[in-house]
Amino acid sequence: MKRILISTIAVSALFFNISCDTDFDQDVNDVVVTSGEADFSKYVALGNSLTSGYRDNALYIDGQNESYPAMLAQQMQLAGGGAFKQPLMPNNTGGFTNLPGFPGKYVLSVVNGALSPGPTAPGAALDNITPAGPYQNMGIPGAKSFHLLAPGYGSQAGLANGTANPYFVRFASSATTSVVADAMAQAPTFFSLWIGNNDVLGYATSGGDGSNPITSEAMFTQAYNGLVATLTSNGAKGVVANIPNVTAIPFFTTVPYNPVPLDAASVTTLNQQVFGPLKQILTAYGQGSRLNLVTATQNPLLLKDESLADLSAQITGALAAAGVPAQQAGLMGLIYGQARHATSADLIPLTTSSVIGTAPTSPYAVAPFNKYGVTFPLDDKHVLTVTEKTEVLTATDSFNAVIKAAATAKGLAFVDANAKMMELSKSSGLQFDGVKYTATFVTGGTFSLDGVHLTGRGYALIGNEFIRAINQKYKSNLPMVNVNSYSGVTFP
Repeated sequence: MKRILISTIAVSALFFNISCDTDFDQDVNDVVVTSGEADFSKYVALGNSLTSGYRDNALYIDGQNESYPAMLAQQMQLAGGGAFKQPLMPNNTGGFTNLPGFPGKYVLSVVNGALSPGPTAPGAALDNITPAGPYQNMGIPGAKSFHLLAPGYGSQAGLANGTANPYFVRFASSATTSVVADAMAQAPTFFSLWIGNNDVLGYATSGGDGSNPITSEAMFTQAYNGLVATLTSNGAKGVVANIPNVTAIPFFTTVPYNPVPLDAASVTTLNQQVFGPLKQILTAYGQGSRLNLVTATQNPLLLKDESLADLSAQITGALAAAGVPAQQAGLMGLIYGQARHATSADLIPLTTSSVIGTAPTSPYAVAPFNKYGVTFPLDDKHVLTVTEKTEVLTATDSFNAVIKAAATAKGLAFVDANAKMMELSKSSGLQFDGVKYTATFVTGGTFSLDGVHLTGRGYALIGNEFIRAINQKYKSNLPMVNVNSYSGVTFP
């Protein structure tokens, strides 16, 4: 099994890249903090996992306490802001013992001499904390844009048919309410809205296999404009943020397209019995570039690309004509009819690392065609092809245009989270008070162990972007938070 290994040299570089510069906008000790044209007395935050403080593949107390809305609320309280209550989980592990698919948070441990992230057991059963509400952090992990408007999204009974979300079930005011309705019931004077990430992210993380489609532009536009119209209907001011490029996060940039080493004996066998004959057949049909002859160095992953013409019959026929037994010729036709080797344009999800080289469950996976990604093509869900990546980026651009237009139309502060996250993904990264942060998995300091969500320091970086946008729009002077005082990845 392939695992993600963390270089100790890289870890050391994280801790020692420190200088004496300061990135604070102003000396907070000499400033009287004011709200400007805004009223922070009732701040309510709406969004998804990024708003809730989710990280390490779970929602847990330490992460919630370092959510960016909690940071904003703390700064707002210096300028008349009111209390800000979060729907804290009952433990510091996260997950639900009585719901499948909700493990506890990822932690790093040493496996075969290297650091590797893995899930822990869930901490407790789904609880209900509605009586202690209302809550001002209404970030719901997994929520898409339209979910915030959906009545019944917090219904316990809706969990069985997938129309409800357990994180909202915990604190929804009733079985029929919606997230935005519960927000409006609090009469917010100021709101933040960072939603839309899951409208493209689910498609991307599922390899574009169709199980979690991209939200249509029409649906997103209707939902987003509906949310903004509702949240501003009582005269509240607010701040909105756009959708980051999800294909640039560590979940898609950590596992290389060519992580397959082979020994000399395997190279000889595979080229003679598998890839040599297949490449010869495919070349005859003008498709020779689909497959490479393997070498003893790093080889690209083998994958199924449903966008390719299915040459199963041609492969079967050619092999049979060359004397290959009919059963084996048919098997190879089925396996390799739409197979190709990955290129650097394909993105390999972080989760795929755990299946590379393992035995697939397919009945066709018999030796030597039984190594996932090596001799048996990875399924659609394990790769985001360049075509699927383009679909994600096209939708992101479209949705971000809707968000920017809504902000402009309603006179709201706007955070270009996409631009900021792209800065973070560059090798130069971002600096805060002398510490360099990048999007490198684990060692960059900003992304948690799931490769999707941020650490406390990552949320602080984006929280400061919210503060800058608020101050610029409403003439307030909320101080930035000290990014370096929040937590990064916890090492064993």
